[in-house]
Amino acid sequence: MALIGKIRGMRMRDGKSIGEISRLTSLSRNTIKKWLKTPQGAVPKYRRRDVPTKFALFVATLTQALEVDARRAKHERRTARALHVQLTAEGYDGGYTRLTDFIREWRAEQGKLISTNAFVPLAFELGEAFQFDWSEEGLMVGGIYYRL
Repeated sequence: MALIGKIRGMRMRDGKSIGEISRLTSLSRNTIKKWLKTPQGAVPKYRRRDVPTKFALFVATLTQALEVDARRAKHERRTARALHVQLTAEGYDGGYTRLTDFIREWRAEQGKLISTNAFVPLAFELGEAFQFDWSEEGLMVGGIYYRL
């Protein structure tokens, strides 16, 4: 935005030509012309076409795998490395970090919704419930192991 102001100042106040401004700012003349035509205060936007990435073809498969894993016990869930191996076997030849970025975002947003665990605190009146801690201990007496 500051550069647009400088370009406008060079053109309007100093009376410099577009070619001269182009040499001073190292911008193309087409860019300078476009910026001079924009209304005062408007911010130029770069419009890039949406191009499907290598990863876009496998988002549905990965999302389904993550939803299945979210319902599993924590020690049974697949790691990002295991999911990468699975997608590579299916034809994904993209990068590992793109996959881990997606997994991290998915788990932060939607993973919490699926794998919420409820906790109900138990509250009892005195004398209503009892807890005992049972354990097994071992003892060596005279070279013989006894279970207590």
